[in-house]
Amino acid sequence: MVVLRHSTKDMVLAGMGIALVFVATLINIKLPIGQGGLIHLGNVPLFLFAILFGKKTGAIVGSFGMGLFDLMGGWTPWAPATFMIVGLMGYTVGLVAERNDSTVGYVLAVVLACVIKVAGYYVAEALIYGNWVQPVLSIPGNLMQIGVAALIVLPMAGTLKKALKC
Repeated sequence: MVVLRHSTKDMVLAGMGIALVFVATLINIKLPIGQGGLIHLGNVPLFLFAILFGKKTGAIVGSFGMGLFDLMGGWTPWAPATFMIVGLMGYTVGLVAERNDSTVGYVLAVVLACVIKVAGYYVAEALIYGNWVQPVLSIPGNLMQIGVAALIVLPMAGTLKKALKC
């Protein structure tokens, strides 16, 4: 039997992160190309929580925050893919930030998250809609989404980490 031990602080941080990712994902613009898709700000709290609190928190916050958005926001077929893809993004950002706690590390983490997002959602869209060509149209939106998040997160991540003494 596996017993997971999490402190109250860990659970509160995860709950706050999930809520922030969910709410920030509600701030979105539906794209008129491909199968649609969204440009949203949910990656901002996802990246911040992963950088500040690590890979486990990043994975939980990403999986549940954006997965919940898909379930509640009418994107239900996407929820399992989002749970896996965004969870992996959060885990990766947290892992890289834990190993290389610097601006260079944070940039590398966001670049890797971008690769995971583009590749993951390409495959998910191809499987969901049965078309391996049309998902190419979603790539620019995914790149823009990560780019905007990077512009917001990267200048403040180090300062926040020092201020919170994470």
